[in-house]
Amino acid sequence: MGVGVLNTYRELLPVNSATPMITMGEGDTPLVKSNRLGRELGCPDLYFKLEGCNPTGSFKDRGMVVAIAKALEEGTRAIMCASTGNTSASAAAFGAYCDIPTFVLIPKGEVAMGKLAQAMIYGAKVIMINGNFDAALGLVRKFTEHNDVTLVNSVNPHRIEGQKTAAFELVDSLGDAPDLLFIPVGNAGNITAYWKGFCEYQDLGRSQTLPRMMGFQAEGAAPIARGEVVAKPQTIASAIRIGNPATWQGAIEARDGSGGVIDAVSDDEILDAYRALANKEGIFCEPASAAAFAGLVKMHRQGLDLHDKRVVCICTGNGLKDPDLAVSSAGVQAIEVPATIEAIEAATLGIGNR
Repeated sequence: MGVGVLNTYRELLPVNSATPMITMGEGDTPLVKSNRLGRELGCPDLYFKLEGCNPTGSFKDRGMVVAIAKALEEGTRAIMCASTGNTSASAAAFGAYCDIPTFVLIPKGEVAMGKLAQAMIYGAKVIMINGNFDAALGLVRKFTEHNDVTLVNSVNPHRIEGQKTAAFELVDSLGDAPDLLFIPVGNAGNITAYWKGFCEYQDLGRSQTLPRMMGFQAEGAAPIARGEVVAKPQTIASAIRIGNPATWQGAIEARDGSGGVIDAVSDDEILDAYRALANKEGIFCEPASAAAFAGLVKMHRQGLDLHDKRVVCICTGNGLKDPDLAVSSAGVQAIEVPATIEAIEAATLGIGNR
């Protein structure tokens, strides 16, 4: 059983004797070395951090466990979040685990079915609004300011504290920070958290170097890359369909402090990366996660030399979050044959196709 991030990194988190050390086994996610795609890109030291292996299938659990623990410490009556899906799933799961009423605001028609199903089965009260994520977050912020309900979106600083532990894990696994860290950017809390974690570990002498932070948004939802709020963000990658990131400034600081970039990739590039990760590495991540690898491919095509670089791509969520997209974009169809060995041989070995 995993001991969880609160216990593993207790001395580096804002906890005390009054903080309940809860865990659902979050953290300690696999770091998988590329077997095929790295060779194609001339990057022999390429790794994928599989955050979809967290309890509710995304990186959100790292931050949520800290936010919920602090909310319990403070005696909260309930928790609330706005979400494009993953935050709601994580909040609802921890709410169920800790017996805290959970309220979720989601933009109608913009949340993948797998994520909506999670929030509902965990028992959260799901409220759909006729507006986008940014509108939902604005409403949640106003509501929690005037009611005894704890906001658990990434504007809650405890969320960032929990999410920074993924950077600790990377250094603990690799022996130092990677040269380049490719990461999707939506509400921008995660890139902020990773940079905070890397900086803290270096300050403690646990790492010698800092990575360049390479953040990638979807072209139709790329406010930071464009330098302006996107009023109506559009992308197939629903988890990063955000037009006004709450942690915008943190992302800028991570980019500038590391000498990195925040750029955008198209939906076609995201889907190509999504399929490549599945077909060539056996990694089934959600589309937003694939923005990280899509960004790496884009930078390689633009001439970035990777031959002597240690590179990590963060796969933020599990592909089962959006099963409908997986089926529609797979590019292959199941075939139906008679229940005979001859039919199976013909379908698999090409016998009879002369």
